Amino acid sequence: MTIETFVPSTASIGTPPQKILDHRGIVLNSPIGALAHLGLARAYNLQGDTAKAKAAYQDFLTIWKDADPDIPILIAAKAEYAKLK
Repeated sequence: MTIETFVPSTASIGTPPQKILDHRGIVLNSPIGALAHLGLARAYNLQGDTAKAKAAYQDFLTIWKDADPDIPILIAAKAEYAKLK
């Protein structure tokens, strides 16, 4: 699997997913922008890049720090992140 598996729209425009995330206006002003960090974390994890995966999970968890703790995707993200430690 590749990063494009989790961020398919970038494959069609040829823009690396990280460049989209680096544009803070897009990510932080979008209600689903935090989910891009989670998708990127999962993609990096599948590629075996643990350092980048941890950083992306940390970004996601920081953005969602005030979310309800019983949201399934948050529970899953925390469990996935814990496996990387």
